[in-house]
Amino acid sequence: MSTNLSTALLVEMAVFVQVVESGSFSAAARQLGSSPSATSRSVARLEQALNVRLLHRTTRKLRLSEQGEAVFQRCRSMLDAANAVMTISGQGSSEPEGTISVSVPKAVGHFVLHPHMPEFLRRYPQVDVHLRLEDRYMDLIDDRVDLALRITDRPSPGLIGRPLMTIEHLLCATPHYLAQQGTPRHPRDLTEHSCIYLGETPSDSRWRFRRNGKTVSVNVRGRYAANHTGVRLDAVKQHIGIGSLPYFTAHQALASGEIVQVLPEWDFLSSYHGDLWLLYAPTQHLPPKLRVFIDYLVASLGQEPALKRLAQGNIDAV
Repeated sequence: MSTNLSTALLVEMAVFVQVVESGSFSAAARQLGSSPSATSRSVARLEQALNVRLLHRTTRKLRLSEQGEAVFQRCRSMLDAANAVMTISGQGSSEPEGTISVSVPKAVGHFVLHPHMPEFLRRYPQVDVHLRLEDRYMDLIDDRVDLALRITDRPSPGLIGRPLMTIEHLLCATPHYLAQQGTPRHPRDLTEHSCIYLGETPSDSRWRFRRNGKTVSVNVRGRYAANHTGVRLDAVKQHIGIGSLPYFTAHQALASGEIVQVLPEWDFLSSYHGDLWLLYAPTQHLPPKLRVFIDYLVASLGQEPALKRLAQGNIDAV
């Protein structure tokens, strides 16, 4: 493609990005101050010039084609570069602005991310945040997401990642429950207790522990299971049994003494533990709104309370 043709298509490329990010021609037209028909013709001209189908159109939604995904990424980078050029002269004083769409697991969004959002919004009044709290995997392109927070030990290849914190799990109960039912001294003692677990798969009721290099597995049972950490925390507070909880959910109730850790000498090996990563698409020109949000999360979540481990030297042999 000649340079002259490429230059002539810059507007069409920008319109294409707006259509993809808005999700429809009519929404893009409103933001561009144009008409849906003119916006559609602009994308059609780009498709004709490139000789590829960029979008699959249905009566209800638009979907990027395989070639369209690649074109969108490059057009998005082009706009990011243009925005960076526009802000060079006043970058030190310009305010980050725009909307940030963030994918985050429900419990992490509720207990970890949301408490930090009021301060971020106060610091950056021109930046809006759209939290999308879903446990399903959300694709950055298909789901129109700028940033994704995921619990993983292996971040997705092709994405830039920043580790934010470690997600640890532990067992908790109320002092009242333990006074009534006894305190487990070994993981095997849990078979005599009412246990509150995730309940999504059969393996959720098989709890694994590690101490001094030894691993122990125990099949637990109980009358109550729930796939929401807030519900399990409340069930523990209601003296229903011993519950498995991520530390970020339990730490306030632990600090107040309302609940206590069970088997603190053992590492509870939850299937859902790992590092919390902040992931985003690679780009040479990160928009200011994303830059300040990423820096804020790295600093803020780096100060989240962590589970204190007992010194291994003070632990009796198994």
